[in-house]
Amino acid sequence: MKKIIQITSGRGPAECNFVVTNVFKKFSEACTKSEIKFDIIEREMDKDFNQLSSVIIELEGNDLNTFLKTWIGTILWIGKSPYRKFHQRKNWFIGCFELEIPKENSINPNEIIYQMMRSSGNGGQNVNKVNSAVRAIHQPSGISAVSMDLRSQHQNKKTATTRLLLKLQELEINKLKDLVQKKWNNQTSIARGNPVKIFRGDKFVTS
Repeated sequence: MKKIIQITSGRGPAECNFVVTNVFKKFSEACTKSEIKFDIIEREMDKDFNQLSSVIIELEGNDLNTFLKTWIGTILWIGKSPYRKFHQRKNWFIGCFELEIPKENSINPNEIIYQMMRSSGNGGQNVNKVNSAVRAIHQPSGISAVSMDLRSQHQNKKTATTRLLLKLQELEINKLKDLVQKKWNNQTSIARGNPVKIFRGDKFVTS
């Protein structure tokens, strides 16, 4: 089983980045203890204190759903600001979210089927007598593309395939755009309240 998660400060102040950095350490320790393999896919650092503002991690292991139940959601750290000595605030929130990253689309030629059709419109006597138009259909997604511009069925098949691949490429780009939007939303909409996990003090002891 594999999962992708993001631990983020949600564009919070420097203290929240401090929390992300320390929570990630605790999360890594918990993964090791539970024999869960983890790899960092992406990390973002703040410019002022060189702390993590966001980290995206790929997890692989058994029963990840049970493991993540106590991590996915809002995480609270109760402690004094390490940067502002006289700051009164003691509650600092970050978020831990699951992401769905689209897989790279590698087209299997066997997944594409072709339908031959009779061409229509201008193009000479041959157009209406031969089934030269071609529709290429990607079976898993149902997306299709048609070419009837050329007299040769072979040429139309080639053009229809190219158009289909471009459509599928656009679909993957849109999925990536959705991921970026979801990631941005995760960083800007951390709920305050009902945290799934609470850490306290400089040593980040759980309570």
